[in-house]
Amino acid sequence: MGVKAAQGRRLFSSGSPFEAAAGYSRAVVEGDWCFVAGTTGYDYASMAIPARVEDQARQALATIAHTLEEAGFDIADVVRATYYLTEARHWSAVTPVLAEVFGTIRPAATCLIVGLIDPAMAIEIEVTALRRTTTRSAI
Repeated sequence: MGVKAAQGRRLFSSGSPFEAAAGYSRAVVEGDWCFVAGTTGYDYASMAIPARVEDQARQALATIAHTLEEAGFDIADVVRATYYLTEARHWSAVTPVLAEVFGTIRPAATCLIVGLIDPAMAIEIEVTALRRTTTRSAI
């Protein structure tokens, strides 16, 4: 659900209880930009997290896609992605999932190996999107 916070700024929530508890938004839209917060594989419908990192990546990307759509953006608008993995060995398992979504979009991306809040979480993904107002040709 979108909320207008300040002039031109809109805040979006995924319904996660963590957002209100920690004081953040799933996404913030400012003009043609959408900044999506780090999103884990937590499934807010079932209030559970899948065991496999691939399934967590799919769930995180589904939450991100839904958030972008609600904010008036498309997954194809993503220009930057940051992947946070708890173990480097997970990279080979998640790259096919990332390629399914971003293979033709090819945003600038970075992957970091980190610790996450919950030991069940193996991946977190954040993205930045720029609304495309005109068709751009590839260079």
